Amino acid sequence: MSSGLSLSSHRPVLVIAEIGVNHDGSVEQAMELVHAARRAGADAVKVQLFRADRLMHPSSGFAEYQQRACADATAADMLRRYELSEAAVRRLAGAAGELGLLFLATPFSPDDLAMIAALDLPAVKIASPDLVNKPLLRGAAELRRPMLVSTGAATMEEVATAVGWLREWKADFALLHCVSAYPVSPESAHLGWIGQLRQRFGVPVGYSDHATEVSAGALAVAAGAEIIEKHLTLDRDAEGPDHQASFDVAQFTQYVRQIRAAEAMMGSGPKRVLEIEQDVRRVSRQSLVLIRPIAAGAAVAAGDLTVQRPGTGVPAADVDRFIGRRAVRPLQPGEMASWDMVA
Repeated sequence: MSSGLSLSSHRPVLVIAEIGVNHDGSVEQAMELVHAARRAGADAVKVQLFRADRLMHPSSGFAEYQQRACADATAADMLRRYELSEAAVRRLAGAAGELGLLFLATPFSPDDLAMIAALDLPAVKIASPDLVNKPLLRGAAELRRPMLVSTGAATMEEVATAVGWLREWKADFALLHCVSAYPVSPESAHLGWIGQLRQRFGVPVGYSDHATEVSAGALAVAAGAEIIEKHLTLDRDAEGPDHQASFDVAQFTQYVRQIRAAEAMMGSGPKRVLEIEQDVRRVSRQSLVLIRPIAAGAAVAAGDLTVQRPGTGVPAADVDRFIGRRAVRPLQPGEMASWDMVA
């Protein structure tokens, strides 16, 4: 399975349905989400791999959005409910493969990488908080498979440091623009940062989307994203930390549809004249036309010329080359300029 993802140039855009913890601890619900991702048009599904006691120190607390959505006594208590066993993950990966979906996972500690290696998953997703987690990044790079690295809540200097490590380790990686809030209002999405990441680091860039707008994925594609990740849920009103910042199946389906329309409109290749433009080009380009009589041997002056369609005579772009040449015969008003009428 590990050969199923290349970061060299991702067209079509890779759309990842992030299951995250929206399975609510139920493998059957996670399985429903895998099938829902396929129906909605995603290319990949992703889960999160963690062990609460390994990840959370006793002093750990809730983020505000988690506190609002959960009644657990501690953050570790909350996360314990969402742990997936290796057997469960293996089952989900098998189902995804049968549906033609890539199956991805986010590890949260170096020990979680063992499951990714055991399942031979095609890539490693690094969550935004772990952009600065050097032990985890090093361990992921040692798996020698593509890495999708989110950049939420990080300074550009922190991103540059992580990129330096990844290049030192000769990792194959993409950076995902992300705003680490749940949800993200339109004015806080900062999709322009996608281009900044691409320009500064020269690597494939994507978008890990927590925005509220269905159009956000399409706009991200227009901004240059080649990979889009979005949380998927079966019920946005369900209890849990991520449901309200996720899209349900109907929203996700529309989300993917708009992404595909955006990538189609982005086109490909360098700027050029398209075949569908040739007709308009032929009739609407301009030529030089005489508006005054010119005697044989007289020089053409700027005031002797106007510009009219079509572009079948001397092009208007060549006006400076045509002015000053001498007529080889008497020229009449209304004649379209041609090079054989001047010397």
